[in-house]
Amino acid sequence: MSELQTALLAIGAGVIVAVYAYGWWQQRKYRRKFGAAFKASHADALYQESAAGPVEHTLEAMDEEPLDEEAMGEVAAEADAMPAVEIPAATLLDGSCALLDVRSDFIIELHLAEPSPASVLDGLWQRKFDFGKPVQVCGLTLPGKMTTARQWERAIAESQILYEHFRIALQLVDRGGAISAAKLADFRDLVLGVAKHIKADATFADVGETHRRATELDAFCAGVDQMAGINLVTPGERLLSGEKIAQAATLHGMTLEADGAFHALDAQGHSAFSLINQDSRPFQHHTLETFATPGLTLLLDVPHVENPAAQFDRMVGIAHELARELQANLVDDHRVVLSDSGLARIRAQIAGVEGEMRDNGIAPGSGQARRLFA
Repeated sequence: MSELQTALLAIGAGVIVAVYAYGWWQQRKYRRKFGAAFKASHADALYQESAAGPVEHTLEAMDEEPLDEEAMGEVAAEADAMPAVEIPAATLLDGSCALLDVRSDFIIELHLAEPSPASVLDGLWQRKFDFGKPVQVCGLTLPGKMTTARQWERAIAESQILYEHFRIALQLVDRGGAISAAKLADFRDLVLGVAKHIKADATFADVGETHRRATELDAFCAGVDQMAGINLVTPGERLLSGEKIAQAATLHGMTLEADGAFHALDAQGHSAFSLINQDSRPFQHHTLETFATPGLTLLLDVPHVENPAAQFDRMVGIAHELARELQANLVDDHRVVLSDSGLARIRAQIAGVEGEMRDNGIAPGSGQARRLFA
C-alpha cells in the first residue's frame, strides 16, 4: 500500500471519529443540561382529519420575569400581528394525539429553542387538573438513528425523551358542559407563562373565538346525547334472582364488570350495551346468591357505540331471549309493554342521531365521540 493510500485511509478514519465524537458530545450536553430534571419526581396526570388546524396568534418568549396581568394584556394585544410558526410535518401520530382538533380542543403549540424533555413544563404538570376538563400534552420527537420520521406522541413528565415541539391541549366539551371563557384564559396564561420561562415561541387561537366554538359544540352534543333503554319486569310481585340473571346474561355473552353491570362488548372490546339493576344496586359476584330485584334495564349509550342502530337490533334480540328465560315482560319507562312498532320507532330515532353525528364529523363510538361524551 502506498504512502498516499495510507494517508487517505488515516484521514477518512479521522473524519469518522470526529463525526461520532461530535454526536456524542451533543447528546452528552443535552443530558447534562436536563439530568437534574430527569431525577425529579412528577405526577403524570393526564377524530379528526387534521390534528393541528390553523393558529391565529403567536407569542414570542420573553425574559425570565413572571407574567402579571398587565404584561399578559400586552402579550395578547401584540399577538394579533405576529405570524404563526410552522411545525415540521410529522409522519406518524399516536392514537391519543391524533384526536386533538381545533374543533374540540384549545391547542397551544410551543416551539422550543432546543430539544427538551417534558419535565421543562413543570409549572403545567402541577396545575394539569385545575381546569375542569382533560389536558393533554403531545411532543414531537427527534428523528432517531433508525428512521428520520418525526412522531407526535403523548408526553409524560417523567419521560427522558427529547422533543422539538409541544402541543398542549385543553378539551372544550364533555358531558359536564362547555369550558368557560375564564378557564380558557387561565389555561392560556399558564401555558404562556411556561413558554416565557423556557424561552419558547407559542401559537394559539383567540380565546373568545374558541369559547364560541365550544358553546356551539356543546349545544350539538346535548342534542344528540341520547340513551336507549328496554326494561324487563316480572308480572305481579315476583322478584328476579341474581343467580338466574347472571346465568342468562352469561349465556348471551355478557360479562359482569367492575361497575356492577353486565356488559355486551363490540368487536373492539368496548361496551356495546349493558344490563343494570333497576333499583340502582350494583351486581356483585359475592352477593348473587342472595340478590333479588323486581326489574332490569338494558341500556345503550348512543354516542358511545359504533353503529348504534345495529347494536340496538342486537340488544333487542337479547332482550327477547332474556324475557323468555326469566319470564319477564319488555316495557318502556311508563311500564307499557313494548310492541314491535314501538321498538321500531326507537330504532328510527337512534338511526337519526347516528346520521346527524356522522354528518357533523363525529362518528358514534369513535375515540372522539367517547371523549366528548365522557
